[in-house]
Amino acid sequence: MEYKILSLPITMPFGNTENTVYPTLLWDKQNIILVDCGFIGALPTLEKELLKHGLSVSQLTGLVLTHHDHDHMGAAAALKRINPNMKIYASAVEAPFISAQEKPLRLRQAEEMQKTLPPEQQNFGKAFCDMLRRVEPVEVDSFLHDGDHMDWCEGCGILATPGHTPGHISLFMEKDSIIITGDAIALEGGKTVIANPQFTLDIEQATKSMEKLLSFKAKAYYCYHGGILISGNL
Repeated sequence: MEYKILSLPITMPFGNTENTVYPTLLWDKQNIILVDCGFIGALPTLEKELLKHGLSVSQLTGLVLTHHDHDHMGAAAALKRINPNMKIYASAVEAPFISAQEKPLRLRQAEEMQKTLPPEQQNFGKAFCDMLRRVEPVEVDSFLHDGDHMDWCEGCGILATPGHTPGHISLFMEKDSIIITGDAIALEGGKTVIANPQFTLDIEQATKSMEKLLSFKAKAYYCYHGGILISGNL
C-alpha cells in the first residue's frame, strides 16, 4: 500500500433527525491521520468505520481539527484518552477554543442568539447551548499554518480558510488533487454552498474562502457536510 485517502461516514441522531458527517482518513506507510472526528458520542461509530478498513483508534498517529465546532471535535477527547500518543493538530487561532483556554466562539454566539429567540425556539436553543458546554476540550499538540506542507499521503498543503470560524483550515492533497474542505464548503443537492450560513461568524470571509478553494479546480472536494464532489460535477 502506498497510501489511501478515505471518507468515513459518521451518522448520529440529532434531535428528531439523523445527521451524517464525513471525516477523512489519510493513511500512508508512516501516518494514519484523521481529519475531524464527529460529534460527542461518535467514538463507537468511528471505531466501527475504522474496523471496516482493519484499523483501530489506537493506530491513529494524528487528528487534524479544521476548527472547534462540536460536530468536528466532539469525539477528540475520547479518542485522546484511548490513544494518548495521537498528535492533535489545529491552527493557532482555533487552539485556545479547542483547549477551552478561551470560551468557544460558537458557545458565545449561541448564548447571544438565545437571548433573542422566540418562545417556541427557546427549548431548542437551551439544549444547543447545553450540548456545546458538554464538548470536552483537548490540548493541541502542533499548530498548522497557512502554507505549511506536511508529508501525509505524499504531500499535503495547509490552507487558511477563515470565515465559518476565524482559524478554520482546509487541506490540499497535492498528488491526488483532493481538497478536504472542513466547513469551508458544504454540499447540498450536489451544489457547493456556505456551510450553515446562519452560524458562519464572517460570511464575507467565508465566501472568499469558498471561492479560493474552488479556484484550485481540484479533481475532488471532500466536504464534511455532504460528502465527495467530483469536480466534473461542479
